[in-house]
Amino acid sequence: MTVEFSEKLIDMGKQAKEAARFLRKATTLEKKKVLNLMADSIEENAEKIKQANYQDVLNARENGMAPAMLERLTLDDKRLKAMAEGLRKIAQLEDPLAQANKQWKNDNGLMITQRPVPLGVIGIIYESRPNVTADATGLCLKAGNVVLLRGGKEAIASNEAIVEALHMALEEVGFPKESVQLITNPDRQLVTQLMQMNDYVDCLIPRGGAGLIQNVVKNATVPVIETGVGNVHIYIHESADYETARDIVLNAKIQRPSVCNAVESLLVDQAFAERYLSSLGNALYDGNVELVGDEKVRKLIPFATVAHEEEYETEFLDLKLAIKVVANYDEAIQHIEKYSSGHSEAIITSDYQIAQDFLNDIDAAVVYVNASTRFTDGEVFGFGAEIGISTQKLHARGPMGLEALTSYKYTIEGSGQIRE
Repeated sequence: MTVEFSEKLIDMGKQAKEAARFLRKATTLEKKKVLNLMADSIEENAEKIKQANYQDVLNARENGMAPAMLERLTLDDKRLKAMAEGLRKIAQLEDPLAQANKQWKNDNGLMITQRPVPLGVIGIIYESRPNVTADATGLCLKAGNVVLLRGGKEAIASNEAIVEALHMALEEVGFPKESVQLITNPDRQLVTQLMQMNDYVDCLIPRGGAGLIQNVVKNATVPVIETGVGNVHIYIHESADYETARDIVLNAKIQRPSVCNAVESLLVDQAFAERYLSSLGNALYDGNVELVGDEKVRKLIPFATVAHEEEYETEFLDLKLAIKVVANYDEAIQHIEKYSSGHSEAIITSDYQIAQDFLNDIDAAVVYVNASTRFTDGEVFGFGAEIGISTQKLHARGPMGLEALTSYKYTIEGSGQIRE
């Protein structure tokens, strides 16, 4: 199918390519300065950003947005401060372009160097989290990339206010304003066009729900780094300590249910379930979690309702949890292999060998033993922030920091050699 491209979008692409030539030569000190100024500008324009966000939240509430998604959309003083601090942390991180990966001399006397380089122009397609606007910008710029942002229409005023603040910093240090561009037209056709702008966009990174990600993966001609739908499992082995299991499950489900590293499905060994599942169910009930489960679950947790097949493969992003009682370790592994989205998976056990088996058996970006899945996060991993959680295996996997936003090239230095 032939795509008719918007002239404005093509102009943005041309300007992005021009800015990319500037950014790939920017020094570490220059990038550090602009990122710190961006953080200052976010703080200086906090009231303006909050006012814009208030309007977005008001509109979203009137349009019936779910409470969990409203929580993701909302910016308060704490989140604005975190956005600014995230930019400052990125500024302090080691420049991924500052040193050679490898260097060697071959049999012909040629000096061969593998050097990191920016990806170039990165398109970010994302939904209702306006903090992504600052995080993505900071990481892309630090790695020498231009960023084209296409946020959800529900956050348009917030994103415009944030980008305006970021542009102030760019202009202050003489960086091209086109290094950070926001597509403000909500027309979905522009998303399709962005996904097929191979002449101007080097990489696409979608961040959002399953529908958005699959739309990009299926329709993009630009290379895509697939970020994860988080159908996250916790498996409680029969040897698990109850209090440890309870605390981990409650944290993974309740602490922030609207994010991709929150647990969505709980698997419980039969032996553990007979002793403790009723108490665990009550603890989840006290946290306002809606529970669905199989017949064995419903016998032990009478207020749980029937879990339909599709609910074991659903990312709820809400206070809802699907539970299944399994006979043993092997059944748990089979269930995870069938329904996992490859994001984050966890086991709670006091059996060392079972823990090691789980680490080896589970094919996911992040695999946990005796810890909450909520730690799957670029900042927690020491990356300063993250561009997303990759659930694929090529190029990048797991929380993607600066290194994931670079490629490399080979430079060859000789002294007149010719090949015989």
